[in-house]
Order: sequence, then C-alpha cells, then structure tokens
Amino acid sequence: MIAALRQRHHGELKFSGVGGVQMAGEGMDSLFPIADLSVMGLAEILPRVPLLLRRLRETCLHVKTVRPSALITIDAPGFSFRLAKRLAGDGIPLIHYVAPQVWAWRPGRARHLAGRIDHLLALLPFEPDFFRDYDLPCDFVGHPVIEGVAEAPGNGPEFRRGLAIPSAAPVLALLPGSRVGEVSRLLPVFGQVAALLHAQRPGLQVVIPTVEQVAGVVAAAIADWPIPTHLVEGTARRADAFAAADVALAASGTVSLELALRGIPTVVAYRTNPFTAALVRRMLIIPHVALPNILAKKAVVPEFLQQDCRAEPIAAALAKLLDDPDERSRQREALADVAEMLGQGGTLPSLRAADAVLQIIADGSVGRIEDNAGK
Repeated sequence: MIAALRQRHHGELKFSGVGGVQMAGEGMDSLFPIADLSVMGLAEILPRVPLLLRRLRETCLHVKTVRPSALITIDAPGFSFRLAKRLAGDGIPLIHYVAPQVWAWRPGRARHLAGRIDHLLALLPFEPDFFRDYDLPCDFVGHPVIEGVAEAPGNGPEFRRGLAIPSAAPVLALLPGSRVGEVSRLLPVFGQVAALLHAQRPGLQVVIPTVEQVAGVVAAAIADWPIPTHLVEGTARRADAFAAADVALAASGTVSLELALRGIPTVVAYRTNPFTAALVRRMLIIPHVALPNILAKKAVVPEFLQQDCRAEPIAAALAKLLDDPDERSRQREALADVAEMLGQGGTLPSLRAADAVLQIIADGSVGRIEDNAGK
C-alpha cells in the first residue's frame, strides 16, 4: 500500500506507525517491533496483556501528536479497533484495511465497528455488501496475495535441479504456519503425515517454505526427520518451492489463498489451544474455515481441524491428490474459480487500496464518526 500510495500521489508523502521489515523498506520507522503484536488465541494473549496495553497507549499518543491525514490500521483487530475507539471523534479519518471476519462468528460486532472507523478496505468480494447492511462504508480492493503471486510466479524445474530432486519425484509442500505456537502444534502432525506418505512413495521429498520468525524453530524440529526435507526462506525461493510442489499441506490461513492462486492441490489442517478452540466453536456460524472453501461456498479443499487434525486421515487425503489425476484436475478447476473471485488479472489490489485511501482523504470522510462519537 505504501508503494502504491507513492505511485498514485505525486506530492510528498510521509509514513509513520507500526510495521515490519517490508514497511521499513518503504521508509517507515516503526514505533516498536511488530512482533510485539504477533500473538493469536486467548491463552497466548493473556500473559502479554500489559505489554499490549502499553503499546496501545504509545501508539495512540503518537497518532494524536503527529495528526496524520489518515490513520490506516491493518488487520490485528484486537489492537486496531481499540486504537480506533480511542481516536474516534478526533478529526482523523480512520481507515481499516482487511475487514474483520465478523461474518464468520459475530456478525453483530459490525454495528460496533460503524461507530469506531470511517471506512473498511476488504480483501474478499462478498464483504462490502455485508458491512453496508450495518451502515459501514466498505470497498473491495482485492487480496494482496495476488500481487505476490504475480511478482514471483516461481521456477519449479530450476528449484528441483538446484536441490537434485528428480523431475518425476513427488514433492509435498508443508506450510505449518508463521507463528511459533502454530508451528509447535502443527509440525509434529505434518511430519507424521510426510512419513506415512514417504513409506508408500520412497521417492517423496518435502519442501517447507518458511518465514524468518519461525525458521529456527522449524529447522530444529526437522533436524532428525528421515525424509528428504528442504527448508526454504525468501520470497523468490518460496515461489520456486511452490512451483515445484505437486501437492501441499497447509495451516488454515492466508497461505491457502496463495496456494489456490498458484493452482496447487491442497489439504488444510489446523489445531489451536483447546480453550481457544472451544470458544470459537461456540461462535462459528459458517460451515468452512479454509478461505478457498468460504469463497466457493463448498469444500474445494479438504479440511482437518482440531480433533480431526490427525496424520492418518490427512495422509489419505493427500495420497488421493497425489495418485488421482482427475481429483487434482477437479480441485485445480475449483481453485481457478476462487482466484477469479479474488480479482486475479484485474487492477492490482494495492493500487485499488491506495485510490480508496486518497479518495477518503480528499472527501474528508470523518463526519460520520464525529457525529456519532458522543452517542
């Protein structure tokens, strides 16, 4: 978004806030490490509440001091909406990028958002209609993963040659998550799945595209795996690994959309803290959890969640994809439909998001929040 705003706006732009390495690369100094906010699940959050509250106060004070033309909060609803609540009525346009998935478990919360933020930028095509029913302006801008796929399509044959993987060898991509907690819960199961598949297919090789914050944890966990396993870091290498993969096993999350856009037959699995899972089960009102399935409104990719997140059934689902060309073709066709829904092939999501932000600033769209701030 920062790069797209610079492209669309020909005057001087300054950025300040909280972000990671890529935002720093675009010239934004982060107030504190983004890792301070990278927690998920009630059991994981509780021990860090004092730190999170301190970071919230620091950010709020910074925004009030800087007085930006707009505040753009990005995802992280627990932090972002508390910040927006403290700033509502202060005359700063409040824009939230990545609409919260309240349509999945708590639709009534959309009413509260309408009193805290001015505008939503949505990644999924059905979200604007949902939020407009709650008097909350919302634009579908497309999913950023589209740009990552377009910029790095990957070179599968070259990747295989570099690692001496035979062209006919089946390759399984494992994506156990980007948080330490996710990796700790999922990678042991994923390893068992790989072992079961390898026992029937001795030529099978495993690739694990990972990110910096969990690379050390993953490397330590796979050190004694008897299966040929390749740990991959970096955007370009990640894309090459995907291009080389025949099938993938992924944690539920954004990566399932990246796999869909790349047309890789996939199985999704997830297991979280039992206490967090019990709370989510009580609130969930949709039949699917994997994003491709939510978009397609049907089970495009198999899901194995919580007590079903076990090696044997997951391995069986992957074996079917590996062994049955018709099954792979059916899933690829359904994934192509999902990619079209996300806006693949149209105006880049970052440019659409930048256009929306600049228009909101030009319109001075803060009146609704100011009017409602005292209610």
